[in-house]
Amino acid sequence: MIFDRIRRLVRYSNKRSNKEIAISCEPLERRVALLEDGLLEEFAIERGSQKEIASNIYKGRVNNVDLGLKALFVDIGIGKNAFLHFWDAIPAALDVGVELFERKGTKSKVRPIRAEDIPNIYPPGSEVVVQVTKGPIGTKGPRVTTNITLAGRYLVLMPFNEQFGISRKIEDPKERVRLRKILNELRIPEGMGLIIRTVGAGQKTRYFIRDLAILLQKWNEIERKMKEYPAPILLYMEPDLIERTVRDFLTDDVEKIYVDNEQEVKRIKDLVAAISKRSQRKIIYYNEPIPLFEKLNIERQIDTAFMRKVELPSGGYIIIDETEALVAIDVNTGKAKVGKDQDNTILKTNIEAAKEISRQLRLRNIGGLVVIDFIDMKSRKEQHLVFEQLKECIRKDRAKINLLPISAFGLVEMTRQRVQESIWHSLYIPCPHCHGRGMVKSPETMSIEIQRAINRVIRLHPEVKELRVILNSDVLDRLKSEDEELLVDLERRMQGKLYFRTDARINYEEFKILNAITGEDIT
Repeated sequence: MIFDRIRRLVRYSNKRSNKEIAISCEPLERRVALLEDGLLEEFAIERGSQKEIASNIYKGRVNNVDLGLKALFVDIGIGKNAFLHFWDAIPAALDVGVELFERKGTKSKVRPIRAEDIPNIYPPGSEVVVQVTKGPIGTKGPRVTTNITLAGRYLVLMPFNEQFGISRKIEDPKERVRLRKILNELRIPEGMGLIIRTVGAGQKTRYFIRDLAILLQKWNEIERKMKEYPAPILLYMEPDLIERTVRDFLTDDVEKIYVDNEQEVKRIKDLVAAISKRSQRKIIYYNEPIPLFEKLNIERQIDTAFMRKVELPSGGYIIIDETEALVAIDVNTGKAKVGKDQDNTILKTNIEAAKEISRQLRLRNIGGLVVIDFIDMKSRKEQHLVFEQLKECIRKDRAKINLLPISAFGLVEMTRQRVQESIWHSLYIPCPHCHGRGMVKSPETMSIEIQRAINRVIRLHPEVKELRVILNSDVLDRLKSEDEELLVDLERRMQGKLYFRTDARINYEEFKILNAITGEDIT
C-alpha cells in the first residue's frame, strides 16, 4: 500500500509546474532565481569582484610539460597557469550526456592523436587554443581543454571535432530521428561538429539554421583574433549571467520573467527577440516598493536553503557538510512520527530527502564527490524506490552527474561536474571565531585554558604580583560563577591580585594576560 502511495507521490511531483524567473540587478551583484510553483529550484549570482572565466576561450602559451602528471601548464594571461591534462588535449567529445554519431562522408582518414603525442605537439613555448572547463578553485588554477565548444540556444558548435550528437535527455525515438535528419541537412564547414541541446526538442529547422549562423559568426571572430594577436590573449568571453539565463533557462514552459531594472528589461527583450518574439511578452518590469526577491519570497528561501540543516516536510531533515575533498549528506527522521509505521516513515523521509538533495545540489552549485547516507531501509524494494526518485530528480540538473546505486552500507555515491566555487563559498567566508570549524570551545574549556595560562605566568614571572586578564564576557561569567574558588586559590599562590576585564572586540576563544603595573603582555 505504501509503495503505491509513494509511486503516486513521485508521479505527482513530476507533473508540469508553473515556472517563473526573477532577475534582481544591483550595483554590486546580479541574482537570478528560477521558481517552480513558488519553490526556489535554481539560483545564481554574479559579482563584479568575482570574475567568472568558465567557458572562456584563450590563446595560451605552454610554460611547462610535466610527464609525471601527464599535463601541460599553460599561461592564459590570468596570473595562475592553467592545467591541461594530456587527455583533455586529445580531440574528442567528452560530453557523456550526448549520443554521438558521424555524418556520412565525414570520417577522417588521419591517425587519431594519442596521449603520448601531446608533448611533441605542444612543446614548451608553443601556442595552444584552450577553453576553461573549471575555473580557479582555492589555490588551484583553472582546468582547460583543447576541445572547444560554443553554446548557442539550440546547438553546440564543436569547431575542432567532426562528430555530431543529440542530448540524451531527448528520449522520444521519433523526435531523435527527426533531429538526426536535421543535423544531416545542416550545412557546416568541414572539420566541425554539432550537438543538439535538450531545448532543441520540438523546434523547427529554421531555428537551428539561424542558431548555427550565429555560432559560425562567433567562431569567425575568434579565428580572426587567433591570427592577429600573440598569446596569451582572451579570444572569447562567455556571456554574462543575464544573457546566459536567457539562453539556458528561457524555455517554453517558463511563464513569466520578472526584472527589477528597466535597462536590463530592454536588453533582455532584445536578446529574446532573436529567439522568439512571442516570448517578449513574458518579460515584466517589476517596479514596486517591496524588493523583488522579498515579494516572491525568494530571500527567505535563500537563507534557509544555505543552512547546514535543511528541514523536510514530514519533520525529518538533512545535514550538508562541504569538505575540501567531498560533500557528505546525512538524512535523519528528526521529528517525523515513527511509531508502529516506522518503515513507512523512513521510506517517506528518504523519498523527500532524495528530492531535496537534488534541489540543494543545484542551488548551492555543489561539485565533486558527493556521499549520501540515507536512513537504513530493510528491503531492496524500498532502496530501489528511493534510488529511482533521486535519479529522476537529478535529470533536471544541467551539470554532468555520475550516480552509483545504493551500496551495502546504505550509501549513495555520486559525482557532480564542478565548474566553479560553490555558491556557499561565494557568499560566505570562514568564521574568524571558529575558523570554519562551525563550533567554538565551551566556557568550561576556556576557563581551564585561562587558569593553565595564569599558572604558567606565575611560574615564569614570580616577581609579577598583579595580573590583568582580558577576555570574552561569556567566559568571564563562567569564571565568576563557577570557578571563583579556583581563582582565589591562584591569587593565594601568587601572593598577589588578579583583575579581569572584558573586551567586546575580543574573540570568544581569545584572551590576554597583562602585567597590571606595566601593561606588558605576558601571555
